[in-house]
Amino acid sequence: MIIYFNNTMKTSHFLLRRAARIVAALLLAGVCGLTGCLSRPALTRQTFTFDAPPMSATNAVAGGRVLGIRSLQIAAPFDSRAFVYRNGEFSYARDPYAGFLEPPAGELLAPVRGWLCDSGSFSAVTEAGSALKPDALVEISVSRLFGDFRQPEHPAAVLTMQFVFFDAPNGVPGRVILQQDYSRRIPLDAPTAAALMDGWNQALAEILAAVSMDFRRAETGGPTQPKSFHSQN
Repeated sequence: MIIYFNNTMKTSHFLLRRAARIVAALLLAGVCGLTGCLSRPALTRQTFTFDAPPMSATNAVAGGRVLGIRSLQIAAPFDSRAFVYRNGEFSYARDPYAGFLEPPAGELLAPVRGWLCDSGSFSAVTEAGSALKPDALVEISVSRLFGDFRQPEHPAAVLTMQFVFFDAPNGVPGRVILQQDYSRRIPLDAPTAAALMDGWNQALAEILAAVSMDFRRAETGGPTQPKSFHSQN
């Protein structure tokens, strides 16, 4: 009876270990199913930042306005550090293994400020709390920031932003100089987090180039680009 009891215990332990391995495998498969839009060699945490996009050579003379960035907001559910993937018509998933080093609103602020400062449209670009008083203000909002993997063979980086520039002779927003939405959809070379980040950086560069051009046209009374372009569902 003792020998039979020991064999039963060993069999039970073996079955428990096997069941635990099966459950772990199912959980891992579930995570990969939700975030399996991207391929990665190992499930290790990856962090990324927005890079200041390269500034094309310009002969524009720096404008006399001082621009203040009044706000930069990112809409939910794209405002978290984790990368967001669209994997269905109405479904999204956050990647627990890839994300921004800091909250994305803070990550975007430095490259946006740097680009606008170097664009030649302004003599200076300040943030809240600066001693340099602006005579123009901008509010920036991001409504879409995700990787589109609804068609795994055609992954893309999606970025949609709105810029609202105000005349602010006393530091208080007044007349709207320019209000424009900009969207970019950048095809990815590979379904990886690094490729997605590269796509977002390219989208940001294209949007900021259009913003700078549109602001100069709005200041001189010229036409701006159409409200929507490179649209996506």
